[in-house]
Amino acid sequence: MNHIISMKNRRLADEIDKQFTLSSEVKFAIANTNREAFVPVGFNNNAYKLDALPIGEEQWISSPLTVAKMTEYLQPEGADRVLEVGCGSGYQAAVLSHLFRGVFTVERIDSLMVEAKKRFRSEKILNVHTRTDDGQNGWVQYAPYDRILFSASAKEIPQKLIDQLAPRGVIVAPIEKEGEQVIMRFVKIGDELFEDEMESCTFVPILDGVQK
Repeated sequence: MNHIISMKNRRLADEIDKQFTLSSEVKFAIANTNREAFVPVGFNNNAYKLDALPIGEEQWISSPLTVAKMTEYLQPEGADRVLEVGCGSGYQAAVLSHLFRGVFTVERIDSLMVEAKKRFRSEKILNVHTRTDDGQNGWVQYAPYDRILFSASAKEIPQKLIDQLAPRGVIVAPIEKEGEQVIMRFVKIGDELFEDEMESCTFVPILDGVQK
């Protein structure tokens, strides 16, 4: 990152921290991820606003404030591997790459994954592993995961993903409840998930299958 872009991303982290207190680790991750690289061409001027932006295919790049909150709710400290369901632009995975040794991200829309992979390469992010698939299947080959993050809303957590979560692992997901969406945090104890409600939110819904 050049000096000016680096300053903009540090400023973004400070701005988020004023609205939602960040741990030093998450603040570092936001400050050291080039937000501009993950927004569509033509949106550079809006890259550092705390708004969601369209990225094509009826998908959105989450507001940096939302990304920071989701990351914080994951409680990344001490965790080694994270699975992300819904890669989108790749920005959330890029933030996670500063906090986890291995980031495994699954995206059902092939064209979005192709673009995200180019961004990871150009930003020299080497610990993000990508796969085009229905994210509700997870990525069994690299399981178990210490953390699982949904970047799209779900009606419930699929059993396949619960099975791929390590003991005492954490899932953070926007869950659809009575016509609204709520960010929920689940902790796996034994075979059961114990849940906490974090806050209301708006995400695009998870869809089945793969879009080539």
